[in-house]
Amino acid sequence: MKRPLDTGWARGLSLLAALTLMLLVTLLPRGLTAEDGSPISHGVLALIMWGMSAGFVHGVGFVPRNRILRVLLGPVVAWLGMSVGLVFYVQYFLR
Repeated sequence: MKRPLDTGWARGLSLLAALTLMLLVTLLPRGLTAEDGSPISHGVLALIMWGMSAGFVHGVGFVPRNRILRVLLGPVVAWLGMSVGLVFYVQYFLR
């Protein structure tokens, strides 16, 4: 049975968001800083990287057999993690 978020548009969105976040982190790492210029916490950065990794996994169409990994690498977790990174970059560009 195919789940609603295993469709082409959802996978394409995950892959596009992960690629965009990868380019932002690589080319503009200062976007992941607090307002005073200090780096964000390691836990928040790990959450952003987990979301980006899950976005790549979901975007290329891989579905883990293990239920726990299927959730941890699924689209909901990916989109939540990547949205945290997006919030930091939006705040950075609005400064």
